[in-house]
Amino acid sequence: MAMNSNSLNILFDDEIWEEKIPEVELWANKVFATALDFLSVNDLGFEGWNNKPVSIALSLSSNDEVQKLNREFRAKDKPTNVLSFANIDDEAFEDEFLNEDVVDLGNIIMALETLEDEAAIKKISLKNHFAHLLVHGVLHLFGYDHIEDDEADEMEGIEVDILKELNIANPYEE
Repeated sequence: MAMNSNSLNILFDDEIWEEKIPEVELWANKVFATALDFLSVNDLGFEGWNNKPVSIALSLSSNDEVQKLNREFRAKDKPTNVLSFANIDDEAFEDEFLNEDVVDLGNIIMALETLEDEAAIKKISLKNHFAHLLVHGVLHLFGYDHIEDDEADEMEGIEVDILKELNIANPYEE
């Protein structure tokens, strides 16, 4: 099991999140803990990560803010549902991992309006869509990606398994 000293540091760029998803902080922490437990029990993620507590920063933001970041870091001038900035990609990460008591995995930023639009189109609850994209972001911070088909299949399979632990249906089924 993942250590209890793991932390999800939630930052509200837009307070409306609390109206749209009641008890969003409790839900985010449950999703985060479930994802880490699943990765730990199944020995997934990068080697040795579950020997130390990990920390992730989650910004609950807006389309405007996410669009700025998407433009700056991905050269895409449009909002997106979630952005992940993984510290594992940093050259200094291995030293930090070895020398720090808590390993900072990186940042996840979510855009409320985009999540709402997607949930409405898919006819699913915003709460469940939020959980899916938080799991998706966490997996990116652990080094998972979906550029190649085999990578996408692996990442989606892990997402589905974690969401099943939360009693959330497979988001990839029509």
